[in-house]
Amino acid sequence: MEHKWLEDFLILAETRSFSRAAELRHVTQSAFSRRIQALELWLGAPLLDRSSYPVALTPEGRHFRETAEEVVRLLNAQRHGPDSKPLPVITTAALHTLSITFFPHWLAGIRDRIGPCTSKVMSDNFLICIQTLIEGGYDFLMTYAHPSVPIPLDPARFVHLVIGQDSLLPVSVPNLKAPLLDGRLPLLQYSRGSFLGLITAQAQRQEGAPATYLAHTNENSMAEALKYMVLAGHGMAWLPRSLIVDEVASGRLIVVGPELQMEIRLYRSAERSRRFLDQVWQAAAQGYAKPA
Repeated sequence: MEHKWLEDFLILAETRSFSRAAELRHVTQSAFSRRIQALELWLGAPLLDRSSYPVALTPEGRHFRETAEEVVRLLNAQRHGPDSKPLPVITTAALHTLSITFFPHWLAGIRDRIGPCTSKVMSDNFLICIQTLIEGGYDFLMTYAHPSVPIPLDPARFVHLVIGQDSLLPVSVPNLKAPLLDGRLPLLQYSRGSFLGLITAQAQRQEGAPATYLAHTNENSMAEALKYMVLAGHGMAWLPRSLIVDEVASGRLIVVGPELQMEIRLYRSAERSRRFLDQVWQAAAQGYAKPA
């Protein structure tokens, strides 16, 4: 087995695309495929389900990924000298907004408790982050949670901590010039399948929620994009409080209805246990910091 085969496999596990992985590894797709097949032959097990799109890891592939990551980390550290000691890595899949508003100071608190470490964060939508945790690509998942939105993770396999609180606020600019429709405000919406899209539907059913009509849908589900649409006067949107603290305090945005509370949760696989992961988990359990 060659070292580069492990690196090939890890890139493919992350990108879930043979063409993209081959491009990143600077080889042709056919050559890249042969190297992955050679690794599977050496291991005597299929690592990939090639019948799915995008490509998915088999159970053997998910198990091997953790081993490959550790071996590559140790080999790369050895290249810097036999006396060098690689720092442990915190890998986290996080919702877009949380990667901006919550993750940085949460990570600072973890480092204060456990000491030096490196970090790697993937910002994406709800379902992709969940799939990444299930497949073992990242050790932790950072997500919002609310009783109205089921989180499709088996609680026997994936445990969680509540590490923070946030809320959704319906906001608009003070002098909204976008046209009303029968007295209803223009609503700027997330995609239906996103977490914030699902919870916004619940928020709209609250007593006192403003009457709205759908004026715009942001299919990439990024609250940051809707924030700037609101600031430009296109309508109102339900935005995480942590994302608009300054704008509300300065009066650039006004709250036009009741807020909806959300938890911030950290998930991990109960089946993946390493000393460093346990240290991070214990540090996270010591308490949480509120978003700024």
